[in-house]
Amino acid sequence: MAENFDPLGLLKTLDRHRVTYIVVGGLARIIQGADEMTNGVDIVPPMREENLRRLDLALEELGARRSDRKKLAPLQNDPSPEAVLALTTDLGELKIVPQPEGTRGYDDLRRAATREYLGRGVRSSIASVGDLARMISALGREDDIPKLMAMRRIAELEVSRGLEL
Repeated sequence: MAENFDPLGLLKTLDRHRVTYIVVGGLARIIQGADEMTNGVDIVPPMREENLRRLDLALEELGARRSDRKKLAPLQNDPSPEAVLALTTDLGELKIVPQPEGTRGYDDLRRAATREYLGRGVRSSIASVGDLARMISALGREDDIPKLMAMRRIAELEVSRGLEL
């Protein structure tokens, strides 16, 4: 795990720039109650020009650079970026996922997402347990079966609470 990983600091920077997003992936599963580890933050932003402009400003502040070392072009210039944009920032890994597998993107996930207080003044929209399970299932990777089973157990127990980090 990266020693500079600060998920709350990363999310706080996005919030300071008024970026709209939903947290998905490992961090969202942890917040929803899964027992796993992560070293990055995955977000699904609405791909509207103004939100992408604010996201570009936040990425600049975070010192974001592409994991593949290619030059990071402003997102607002490309309203339909690649499937997953993997970035390294001064506060850890950040993945921008415009349309996670099994979903239609932000508007699809927004309907069931909840705002959770995560600590240090950070309140973020977190994908629902059902949507997280749907995304894992759509990937169809055998390695993800334990994560899928954990999401199903959490859904069965109706656990939907935030985890203060």
